[in-house]
Amino acid sequence: MKLKNKHLGLVATLALGLTFQAKATVIAVIDSGTDLSHPELVNKRWVNPIDIDDGVDNDNNGYIDDLYGWNFADGNNKLYDKSYLGTFSQDTYNYFAVQTRLLRGTGTQADLDWIRAKQADPQFIDNLETFANFVHGTHVAGLVSKNAADAKVMVLKIIPTKRPSLGGSGTGKPPTTPAACGATTSVPESVINMGLKLLASQQGKGMVPFGKYVNEEKARVANCSFGVSTAAAKTILKPLLQTILKCDPTDDMLAKYSVFFVQQVVEAQKILVTSAPNTLFVIAAGNDGSDNDAFPASPANIKADNTIAVAATMDYAKIASFSNYGKTSVEVAAPGVGIESTIPGNMHLTVSGTSQATPFVANVAGQILDVNPSLSNSDVKQILISTSDLKDFMNGKVVAQGIVNPERAIAAAKLTQSMMWFLRSF
Repeated sequence: MKLKNKHLGLVATLALGLTFQAKATVIAVIDSGTDLSHPELVNKRWVNPIDIDDGVDNDNNGYIDDLYGWNFADGNNKLYDKSYLGTFSQDTYNYFAVQTRLLRGTGTQADLDWIRAKQADPQFIDNLETFANFVHGTHVAGLVSKNAADAKVMVLKIIPTKRPSLGGSGTGKPPTTPAACGATTSVPESVINMGLKLLASQQGKGMVPFGKYVNEEKARVANCSFGVSTAAAKTILKPLLQTILKCDPTDDMLAKYSVFFVQQVVEAQKILVTSAPNTLFVIAAGNDGSDNDAFPASPANIKADNTIAVAATMDYAKIASFSNYGKTSVEVAAPGVGIESTIPGNMHLTVSGTSQATPFVANVAGQILDVNPSLSNSDVKQILISTSDLKDFMNGKVVAQGIVNPERAIAAAKLTQSMMWFLRSF
């Protein structure tokens, strides 16, 4: 961080002699649920200071016995589903180890053949998605609190462990694909856009309770390792457009509507961050390997003083092949390949994604606020950006043009506290 002050040398010297009293920064993990009984998390639980386990809504916030957070997906205080423990095959665990080797370039042809076979097995993929949801929130929670003794983890489960079944035709036959759309369609573009905007607005309404809870319970940082990208929107919208248009949309048509839809989702989901103005939302950029400046993702493309989007790198050597980026829309980067962390059942797992890079940054943001709780969201955001290690391979990829450096960021936070102390002495 560039500090222009004629007393800077004196201030830095004073900082060396100060003792900084750590504060317990509350970090909300808005995710798929967290096993707070894990040995590495049990002492880092945020505890509701008013509510108790008595079947009564003691704090009148609408959530009964929300001692450590709330399960919005299921409407109760069970923050992860214990019934899934021990139900997954070893292959689901092995999948992530093989994936890591392939991402790092150390995988074998046998690894590649194995993972391709697994990806072609619908039942395995269904189980893998459930497993991923089961472990994801606990994995993230372990990272947001890693090496941060004073961190307090608040859990908001918003993603169901098991994806609801979409059903089928019941005929046992694959669905038929309609004929390709022509240059014009029977349904005007304005009508389709109106429908997509309405669909996007529902995405925003769903975010309202999360923002309100984070705000009312005073979380200073929120980790958001979730979202919808333009690439994901294509998958969602294609069958919908086929039904509406009664023809198969062209690639250009699908891309145009997908970008429009995600742009509307970004606008609608702004309510998440505006509902909690005192919380810094640290958001995953996405895992499509695309440019968020051109192909938006939400909530990553929400831009406000209290948001910061995160890309993933392969250690400190290059941007991860899967990571989204954006010269103006993604602020910082952090390691996100082969990251080990906690999962339910007192276990650990190595996982890759911007979902893993994001809690790295949320962790540092929490430690910055541990040092100086009076810093604003903009202050923390600027410290994270300006103390990042510049990397040529991140030039044009993120605003910071580099990777978050925890030591430099925390040192800068200590310096801001000493400057405030020094200025108040006059």
